[in-house]
Amino acid sequence: MILVALGSNMTGPWGTPHQTVTRALAELNTFPLRLKAASTLLVTKPFGVLNQPDFVNAAAWIETALPPETLLRKLHEIEKRAGRKRRRRWGPRTLDLDLLDYNGQIKRKPSDMPKALILPHPGLAARRFVLEPVAEIAPRWKHPQRHLSPAQLLAHLPH
Repeated sequence: MILVALGSNMTGPWGTPHQTVTRALAELNTFPLRLKAASTLLVTKPFGVLNQPDFVNAAAWIETALPPETLLRKLHEIEKRAGRKRRRRWGPRTLDLDLLDYNGQIKRKPSDMPKALILPHPGLAARRFVLEPVAEIAPRWKHPQRHLSPAQLLAHLPH
């Protein structure tokens, strides 16, 4: 199971955050990607940098033959087309696409590659705005390292 988190809190070339996330979901269903399931859109408070607009979040379950690193590059291309400019960590953005899990693979970041892909996504288990949409589309999914379902991970988070 390949899971992707989507988020937006700025208007951009694809429209409002709601329109941008909706368009991004459509982009996740174009060759070589196939959208298997998408969550409903969820409006959430910002994470990390709090003085910014609320986010529109969602999760997608996709299929692809692309290897994880190539898929991540494809996700970054989609973000760029949506107007994403990487300026400030956790700051406002037109679109954020995070590769959460790639068929249960575990990849740690080599010390000599600071921008290397890490799987599962390191923030996955601690972010309600990610876990709630994942629970909606993949309730039986298990975290590759913690071996817990989205509902079990959510139960460990503060409200």
